Formats: sequence, structure tokens, C-alpha cells
Amino acid sequence: MTKEMLMFVAKAESKMATAVQNGGSLVKMDHAVRTVYAKEIEFKALPNMRFYQFATVKTELGTTPGLTIQMLTYDNLKLGKQLTEGTRMTTQALSQSMKSITVHEHGNAVAVSELLLQSSFDDVMASATTLLGRDYALVVDTKLRDTALSGTNVVYGRKEDGTKVSDRQSLTNECVLNVATIKDAVEILATNNASKYQGQDWICFVHPHQSRSLRDDAHWIQASHYGAPTQLFTGEIGKIDDVRFIETTLMCNGACAEEDPAYKLELKNGQSSNQTNVYQAVIFGDNYYAIAFGLPVELRDNGVIDFGREHGIAWYSIFGTGILHNEYGVVIETA
Repeated sequence: MTKEMLMFVAKAESKMATAVQNGGSLVKMDHAVRTVYAKEIEFKALPNMRFYQFATVKTELGTTPGLTIQMLTYDNLKLGKQLTEGTRMTTQALSQSMKSITVHEHGNAVAVSELLLQSSFDDVMASATTLLGRDYALVVDTKLRDTALSGTNVVYGRKEDGTKVSDRQSLTNECVLNVATIKDAVEILATNNASKYQGQDWICFVHPHQSRSLRDDAHWIQASHYGAPTQLFTGEIGKIDDVRFIETTLMCNGACAEEDPAYKLELKNGQSSNQTNVYQAVIFGDNYYAIAFGLPVELRDNGVIDFGREHGIAWYSIFGTGILHNEYGVVIETA
């Protein structure tokens, strides 16, 4: 969208607001900006949404009482068996369950003045939608990250001599993420008969601090060196065997600054007898976590303020996240 188009929208909004006021009443122009930017904010957010690309998504514009959205899931069938001639095949019932996801309002807003719009050499409204799009992406991904890390299956980084660690307080500086720990997590997923994502690979989210130790392993394959043409996921950096790794600084840890979205006090060195700063990763298969939308993201304006001298825009959405199959994911904690 060009600057001229954006200025036209801003001026049109101002003229509409003035015309309504001249009629003797003040009407909130709820749709003045939304039609132009609602799709744009979602488009600008998508490149920054790494957890979202693996989520099971359901959009339901009419939520049930209590602001909950029901998601239907099916359990795996019992194994088939050898058949005997003349004996009818025994059927089994489908095992299904409903997962309830509670949705909440989410949003953020910015405001600019009419003077700024008219005098700035920059495309102010376009820059505002970019910033709002990034904020929306960060909010959604942190919600999905927290959901993915709420699983109850947990493994801990091994020591250099291969000794297993049984709890967070036993982790030391030598317990970095390595291939043995990844295989421990895969063992749990395979034992639980979890399905690989799209039937091909396990997905593992890691912090850059964790991926640094993995890159030195002989089994590491850089994403740019894949032998067969493969569509890379956003943030994908490489793979080991059938595990593909997505790197993001959003993974929770105790080493970053307190104002960082990834900071978690309980992972900090010295907190609750921790011997080192702890980093969390998560590995999962298909249908591990989900996001449910009561209302997809929209860009809204705040109507006429101070006779059109101030313009405010915000992203607004109603959504919630939840785990569908707890046994399909494993949280990994390392130094």
C-alpha cells in the first residue's frame, strides 16, 4: 500500500468524521480503518509466528456460553491382528474426546496525531501496522509457547559422561543439550505412539544457546544442506535424524533480562536451589497443541477523538490456546 493511498484513507476518515459532527451528532466510525488494514496486519505478523505454524487451528465465530471452544480429537486405534478364515473381523469403536479451550480478549493500540500524519516524511500508518503486526505475532507465539511448555513429560540434559539427570536442581553447567537428550525425548514420544508432524518428522523448538552445542555434533545437518528438496519451516536451522529444529529466542530461560518475554524466574541460577541458569526446549509430534479463535485478528480505530486531531488504531482478537494430546510432547530442560 502506497503512502498516497494511506493518506487518502486518513483524509477520508477525517472528512467522514467532520460530516457526521456537522449533522449535530457524534458517531463512532468503527469500520473506517479496519477494511483497509485488517488483512495487512495478519500478513505482516505471519513471518514472525513460529509456534503458530505447527498449531492445530480452529476458528469459531460463535463461542459457547463461558467463552469456550470445543475441539474434537480422536485416540489411536488398537492394533489390528491376523485374521482367520471363516471368522468375522471384530470391529472396535472410535475413541474420541472433546477438548475445551477458553478464549480471552487480546489486543494492543497506538495513537498518532493528525499533524504527524500530514507532516511526516515517513509512512506513519504503514509503520504502525507493521509494529502492531509484530506485537500480535509475539503475543500469539508466547501464548502457544507457554502452552507447549505446560506438558507434563519432562527430560533433563545429561552430564558429559552420559549420566542421566532426574530433576531441575541437579542440572549443572555441563548438562547442555545434546543428541543423547534428544533421543531420550524421542523415546518417550515413540513409546506413546505419537504421530510425527505431517507423518514425517518430530519438531523441536530450541533457544540459540541450546542449538549452539548441537551444531558441533557429527549428526547435525544444516538446513541449507538437506539432500532432498524440503520446504523449510519458519526459523528452521537443521535436523538430526528425524528431528527438525526451530530456533527462537522466545524459549523460556533464566539467563535473559527480566523484561525479556523469554524470562522465567523459576529457571534462574540460585532460584529454588538451581545450580545453573536453565533453558527450556520442547519436542512434539502432530496435534500436540492448538489455538482456537472466537474472533480472528482485526485492526480497529477508536473513532473521532479531539475533532479528528488524534487517530488511534489497535489490533484486537479473541482467542485461546490449549494442549490436545499431552503425551505427544516432551519438555526438555538443560543448562
